[in-house]
Amino acid sequence: MEKAKPIGVFDSGIGGLTVVRKLSSTLPNENIVYFGDTARVPYGSKSNETVIEYSIQNTKFLIEKNVKAVVVACNTASSVAIPELRKRFSIPIIEMINPGATAALKATRNNKIGVIGTRATINNKAYSKEIKKFNENVEVFEVACPLFVPLAEEGWIDHKATYEIAEEYLKPFKEFGIDTLVLGCTHYPILAKVIQEVIGDDVMLIDSGVASSEIVRAEIDRIGLTTNSNTLGNQNFYVSDLPIKFKEIAELFLGREIKNVQKVDVEHLVSLG
Repeated sequence: MEKAKPIGVFDSGIGGLTVVRKLSSTLPNENIVYFGDTARVPYGSKSNETVIEYSIQNTKFLIEKNVKAVVVACNTASSVAIPELRKRFSIPIIEMINPGATAALKATRNNKIGVIGTRATINNKAYSKEIKKFNENVEVFEVACPLFVPLAEEGWIDHKATYEIAEEYLKPFKEFGIDTLVLGCTHYPILAKVIQEVIGDDVMLIDSGVASSEIVRAEIDRIGLTTNSNTLGNQNFYVSDLPIKFKEIAELFLGREIKNVQKVDVEHLVSLG
């Protein structure tokens, strides 16, 4: 019964679907419960204290759903809330920063790495601190790209405005001479096509969600909770606002129909805090 429990995933909105997509590929037989805090997105402009509070509530909600591990599919929450979550909860908590930093270090050839993220992730220097733990000689250039989150939430994947904003945000990296760019927010892979076109094909994009899915597989295997099922896992989606809008964008992004999107009252989340 323990092995049949789902993996819980939370994000501030739809960005964590990039992690769900990779998890579905890496661990196709695992059940997944996803929570998108769409009523309180974005997290990147909130204080660290608020993000920690929301993250505790989100984790408690997923534990209510009887999950065996929680993936914090939000770089902002990963940059500030992980120590508190691991202190409070006994189940495995998997974050985005370390897997993304490790993947970037493996990919870089000239030791010049760029990072884009929300203001909170960039202000906390989450990636540069993690990267320099492993290699102090790597140069890390970080730029906040707050408008990418609402553009992704709107589904403006191939919009002229998205290209123009990307040009503005990514301009400094061309001067820095980076060869690797970390997408330090799980919303950003939704805009990967635009970002790659603007930054150029000679720069490798690192999706921390892809790297984290391998960590999830290793962690649940380590604790002996990998499912025994040979059938495709179920996926249940919960949001704190606009389930119809979420369903629309989720189907566009995941490339398939999803039927089970349920709304969770923010009051219920607050009561869990």
